[in-house]
Amino acid sequence: MDFIKRYKIPLLFSIIAIVFYISFGYHLERNDFTKLILRYGALFIIAYLFIEKFKLNFWFLASLGIVFRLIFIPGIPNLSQDFYRFLWDGRLLIQGVSPYLFTPDSSAILNNSVEQSQQLINGMGALNASHFSNYPPINQLFFTIAALFAGKSILGSAIVLRVLIIFADVGILYFGSKILKKFNLPFRNIFWYFLNPFIIIELTGNLHFEGVMLFFYVWALYLLFNGKWFRAAVLIGVSVSVKLLPLLFLPVFLKYFSTPKLNKSSQVAKTCEDSTINFRKLFKFYFIVGLTVIVTFLPFVSSEFINNFTSTIGLWFQNFEFNGSVYYIIRWIGFQVVGWNIIETVGKVLPIIVLLFVLGLAFFRKNKTPKQLITAMLFAVSFYFLLSTTVHPWYIATPLLLSVFTRYKFPIIWSFVVMLSYSAYGKNGFDEKLWLVALEYTVVIIVAFWEISTSKYLFLKPRHNGIKNS
Repeated sequence: MDFIKRYKIPLLFSIIAIVFYISFGYHLERNDFTKLILRYGALFIIAYLFIEKFKLNFWFLASLGIVFRLIFIPGIPNLSQDFYRFLWDGRLLIQGVSPYLFTPDSSAILNNSVEQSQQLINGMGALNASHFSNYPPINQLFFTIAALFAGKSILGSAIVLRVLIIFADVGILYFGSKILKKFNLPFRNIFWYFLNPFIIIELTGNLHFEGVMLFFYVWALYLLFNGKWFRAAVLIGVSVSVKLLPLLFLPVFLKYFSTPKLNKSSQVAKTCEDSTINFRKLFKFYFIVGLTVIVTFLPFVSSEFINNFTSTIGLWFQNFEFNGSVYYIIRWIGFQVVGWNIIETVGKVLPIIVLLFVLGLAFFRKNKTPKQLITAMLFAVSFYFLLSTTVHPWYIATPLLLSVFTRYKFPIIWSFVVMLSYSAYGKNGFDEKLWLVALEYTVVIIVAFWEISTSKYLFLKPRHNGIKNS
């Protein structure tokens, strides 16, 4: 009774949140945008109250995050079709067939050998069924586990994947809390990931594997910050083999592997601000990351695999477009100048601009402390998505998690407004509302620029230490 009296208000809001999550998972259609955004807005406000206002302890918040995830266990994702492709790939692999060599609609004989093949193809949609798989090998391993334990049930397979994703989020909570403790930052920061309805709905609910990728990555960062760079490199390689995105961060490790210079007169090591890059250790780090990635891909490597995999990845840059920002402006200019969509050309140029920006962060920014390193990663991935032709809501999980270890909060705002992108799925088919896309990015960019301007410099940080030097 004392517990109920003490926590009566948080418990009341917990019950309200549970009702909204049940509604979200079982009584909502993707094309009903009004209901979606209102329920999501209510859940986001409740999460804010839990994290920032109620002053709840770690275990209470952790328990809430787990309970909210468990609500989705027996449900089929209702906001995304991607999991049907996950099940297809896993069931193909369990038969010893590479999903990189066959498209779901390419062979009637092959389809007949896959359990519930027509349901899976109908579920994933014609566009997805016409392309080769672009999911890296470790990701495919999880799909195979689902096929192994529930290869004849779509719901059973979804439950297996969901349990794996929940375990990954619990791992992020564990290692993220340890990193926050090392940074002397409040533990509640990690709950902007773990208790965020965006994460609960998009990862646990809709079965996206960004959380699994981030689990291996945040585990790697924890080991790296404790001097265990070899094991960290292996885990970063594993993370890349879940989702390729961590490849973007590799250049910013350049200055982290530095050796303090010695004062010749006193033979005393100077601070990390006056140091030289330890190229030997840096090379070993990159080598282990690369070797790990190669080893995971080896079972699938062939000329046909390389061609299919790279061409499918290329589609995301030169063919697909969704919830873009800068790209949509460039596309509009292209229509005014040449009269057609110039995505094929722009899709080749924008990645080069992103690469130059990341190299700029690597060479000109002081990324020698853990906080500086994570902040550089946050800038890199945010800039990448700003220039991307396709930004699905669940992509924002990466900048969101990185932000909890920094002073920057714009990814938290982004995790709210990105749900406006669901307005594109109307009852009359796909129709992207560009004014809502503009609203989303205007809000995010204004907040980001305000936060960056208050920190004085983007590339060159002040020489003092402490929380503000992040």
